Amino acid sequence: MSLIADDQRYVWHPFTPMQAYALESPPVIVGGEGFELIDETGARYLDGVSSLWCNVHGHRVPEIDQAIRDQLDRIAHSTLLGLGGGPSIELARRLVEITPAGLEHVFFSDSGATAVEGALKVAWQYQRQRDGSDGSRDLFVGLTGGYHGDTIGAVSLGNIDLFHAVYGPLLFQTMTVPSPVAFHRPAGTTAEEWLLFCEEELERVLLANHERIAAVVIEPLVQGAAGILVHPPGYLKRLRELTGELGLLLIADEVAVGFGRTGTMFACEQEEVKPDLLCLAKGLSGGYLPLAATLATGEIYEAFLGEPHEGRTFFHGHTYTGNALGCAAALASLDLLETRDVLGNVGRIAGVLSDHLAALADHPHVGEIRHKGLMVGIELVADRVGNQAFPVERRTGHLVTLAARRRGVVLRPLGDVVVLMPAPAMPAASVETLCQVTIDAIEEATRGG
Repeated sequence: MSLIADDQRYVWHPFTPMQAYALESPPVIVGGEGFELIDETGARYLDGVSSLWCNVHGHRVPEIDQAIRDQLDRIAHSTLLGLGGGPSIELARRLVEITPAGLEHVFFSDSGATAVEGALKVAWQYQRQRDGSDGSRDLFVGLTGGYHGDTIGAVSLGNIDLFHAVYGPLLFQTMTVPSPVAFHRPAGTTAEEWLLFCEEELERVLLANHERIAAVVIEPLVQGAAGILVHPPGYLKRLRELTGELGLLLIADEVAVGFGRTGTMFACEQEEVKPDLLCLAKGLSGGYLPLAATLATGEIYEAFLGEPHEGRTFFHGHTYTGNALGCAAALASLDLLETRDVLGNVGRIAGVLSDHLAALADHPHVGEIRHKGLMVGIELVADRVGNQAFPVERRTGHLVTLAARRRGVVLRPLGDVVVLMPAPAMPAASVETLCQVTIDAIEEATRGG
């Protein structure tokens, strides 16, 4: 008996217009093998977005499966509130060893949003407990188009009206600086003029408000949910220089860009940036289980030390913090990243993406192809002259998804930006298939547009 009817009757899907969803009867995934998803009819689909950007090594990976089974023979979960946990201790050590220098302590949570939420609260409390604090730092700064998750603190830093406008009255005040990307620049400006303005505005805002700023939050190199917006080289490094000069905390949200997505283990490495707080999730467990981490410097951690009655404790946490099964999966995933030269594979298949998608460069309905490592955003337009958008009701990006699905590939667009996000370990032949299907699906979905 098909599960489609019960899916439509009982399950409320995230970021999904349910009225339209019910009319389309999407496949129900019941299995996976390698880099393919398998629905209840036995049909197979290449996983073109890494199961929402988190899968690293594929599905049913024997080494990760076995690590979870082995951990089940010990214990599935116990609290970290006042107790230690073996896998979480080992994973914390491993993360400190591989992340940028200076990050010495790991706070575990459940998702990208909770990793960011924890970082915001750590920064806020640190600014009130550090030596010499007068408690005046009460402002967080982010980028336009930023997306850091869907909890209230993370949404307050976000800047995507479609997602967040309805929650405005719930949010706290933040400040934004313009995202340094030129495709959607103001009319009458050149790309060079706009990027220069973005850097000057970054400096102006930070300098004018440095006595109030608790932290600056950035998705290093690529803003994912905004449409795979790729920052120009040097922007991240300049931000770190400015925050260092002004004594501001820098929070790097590497939830989407970490674990090889941009070409290196962590995006910050590419500009030799050492953040004060680093947020990780998605690929942390190899895409197996909900697991996140917020890493902090020793200086930040020490501001939370003191006698219990002093109240300097970080009163924050989650029931499944440091879950043993998730940590076991993460440790196995980290081993595979090393032993299978996954980062080397990233370099190879990033070249495959670049080479094959070049066929879309002159397509009449492709306004821009944005590409960094394994993160690709193909912006569809009704007319390349002035980058005129398709009517929203046409749902052109979604039409590409449906066309790709008929060809055996799962995609998930961001509006009319078609996103490709192959798993870092995906073989080149599968990436070639992903590219060709995407090209064919775009041709079908934009025909007559």
